Amino acid sequence: MRLRIILILAVVSLLTACGPSVQAGPDTVVASFYPLAFAAKEIAPGDPVENLTPPGAEPHDLELSPIDAAAVRQARLVLLLGHGFQPQLEDAAGGGDNVLRLLDTPGLDVLPNGDPHVWLDPLRYAKIVTRIGQALGHEAAAARLNTRLRALDAEYQQGLANCERHEIVTSHEAFAYLAQRYGLEQIPITGLSPEAEPQPADLAHVVQLVEERGVTTIYYETLVSPRIAETVARETGATTAVLDPIEGLTKDEIAAGDDYFARMRANLRALEEGLGCH
Repeated sequence: MRLRIILILAVVSLLTACGPSVQAGPDTVVASFYPLAFAAKEIAPGDPVENLTPPGAEPHDLELSPIDAAAVRQARLVLLLGHGFQPQLEDAAGGGDNVLRLLDTPGLDVLPNGDPHVWLDPLRYAKIVTRIGQALGHEAAAARLNTRLRALDAEYQQGLANCERHEIVTSHEAFAYLAQRYGLEQIPITGLSPEAEPQPADLAHVVQLVEERGVTTIYYETLVSPRIAETVARETGATTAVLDPIEGLTKDEIAAGDDYFARMRANLRALEEGLGCH
């Protein structure tokens, strides 16, 4: 009997260790990570929405437990980016009519560099919101959310209209859409993978650019180590600040009442200060 209990506990441990283990039924909307879950909850606040990526976790690293995989198969609607952003989830979701691969949204104008962070451009995010609203049958609510996104875009246009610098040095190549929309130049220390380590020659090149361009701020993220950004700052005499790719919120941010709009406005303040905007 004791051996049987131990075996049962071991199986439960293995199942729960593989992922966040959401519960979903035929009415549930399953979202792969925060920006998609936020949009769905704002558009259809009365619908059950489950975020597969837990608070404080990197969505790139999402591993599905068997319970999660079952939830994906049973859900009314599955919201994911596609294009290999979360490959295990994409494989589990398959190509059913209930699966929305949002990087394939018409008119989204996905950049050829493979950057998936389209939600950092409020106007591209609005196209995703429209498609989610159509899938949920809540077009009017999606239109109201898009009005807020256009207002956010206007805040960025105004805040970044008159800046001393236009280069944003980032620890992770996640801000191409934001940079394109607002006339900035992204100088990433590492590539699209947040876990990537820069080669010494690449690091030296970034240090040289920082010194040549008079960059005063090196930006790092909330969900990955600031070590690389701090190294460049130390070598150049620059300061560091957070520029959040908003792939997910931490537990502290959720407790403080933060959401997509709060984090985007925090990003705007960080950019205005770092770029000398006035």
